[in-house]
Amino acid sequence: MTIELEKPLSGIRVLDFSRVLAGPLCTQQMSDMGAEIIKIEHPEHGDDTRGMKPPEIAGQSNFFLAANRNKRSIGLDFTKPEGAALVHELAAKCDVLIENYRKGVMSRRELEYESMKERHPHLVYCSISAYGRESPLADRAGFDPILQAEAGLMSFCGEKDGDPLRHPLSIIDTYTSLYATQAIMGAIMMKLRTGRGQFIDLALYDVAIAVLTSVGQGYLISGEDPVRRGNEHPTSIPNGLFHSTTGPFYIALGNPRLWKKFCDNVIDKPEWATDAPYATREGRLQNRDELYASLGEIFITDTQENWLDKLVAAGVPGGAVRNVSEALEASETAARNMVVSVPHPAAGDVRLIGSPLRFSETPVVSPTAPPLLGQHTDDILKELLEMDSASIERLRQKKIIR
Repeated sequence: MTIELEKPLSGIRVLDFSRVLAGPLCTQQMSDMGAEIIKIEHPEHGDDTRGMKPPEIAGQSNFFLAANRNKRSIGLDFTKPEGAALVHELAAKCDVLIENYRKGVMSRRELEYESMKERHPHLVYCSISAYGRESPLADRAGFDPILQAEAGLMSFCGEKDGDPLRHPLSIIDTYTSLYATQAIMGAIMMKLRTGRGQFIDLALYDVAIAVLTSVGQGYLISGEDPVRRGNEHPTSIPNGLFHSTTGPFYIALGNPRLWKKFCDNVIDKPEWATDAPYATREGRLQNRDELYASLGEIFITDTQENWLDKLVAAGVPGGAVRNVSEALEASETAARNMVVSVPHPAAGDVRLIGSPLRFSETPVVSPTAPPLLGQHTDDILKELLEMDSASIERLRQKKIIR
């Protein structure tokens, strides 16, 4: 007999004021683990990403669909006194509040942490901003590519003789969502012990500095800035993209054991693993250009498929350089259920990227489609605030709700 267990975050309710990407990705992760997410949206235009199209399907943008599964949407104008009063009523029934507005937006409605904690001391309040609420730059707006530039990430990204490049994905937003989820769950654990919430001040800039990791640490101990290397790695060699007769592939050899396997079983050059100049990592690094040129001549003699077969058989890390469609349609993607189909109220069946989380006892929730703007307004007000239809309609006529 199968017993349906509670999800990891069952019973946790989140009042989600966040928009665009970092906050919504955080609450989407929480929703996958069973948290109830009440998404507060402006009643006229909703989350900014609803308008970030094309591409779109039935009017639903790819940006919004990517970050808002498993949520309920309430269209609520909290800039009006009655709307702010509803926020307080909802907050009393929630465990977490998350927001990413410019400094002053929440405080003008007395919805910032200092005001909220007086009435709702149980509330975990996560504020995501570009530079932090307590920062000399707290009033500045900031977006992912700006943070990539300011934190130094662009400086070492790109070809050797090219301009600095930003990562085309919003990687700082994505990393921030992961840190936000981690911080909120840590605060929830503390709340379980003390009964009290707390404030989380999470800055995209801080996250961008944190994700410098080994590159940043390299500067701190050497005093030298990293340089752009394209697809090459500063210490792992060979590590990069190579061309075959049928398409490019990537290899990454991080230790001497892999280098020997590669020489013996993939390229049939056993002497390269024992003789100068390629036998040692230092030798390969000092002769990087010559090594890569020789490998390029070898790899262009056979197909991508054959080289990958040899790499796999030898236990050497390598993979095809795919486009997005090839990756999303790959058999291993399907085997891990990383693309899921869900019914959508406007678009019919929609395919979404799934959750990467795998729990043996409490699997993530079955995904539901990102909501239409204000799709659940009536349900939320009736269920949580026990509001009757007449009262809801009065608020709707006053354009406080959608």
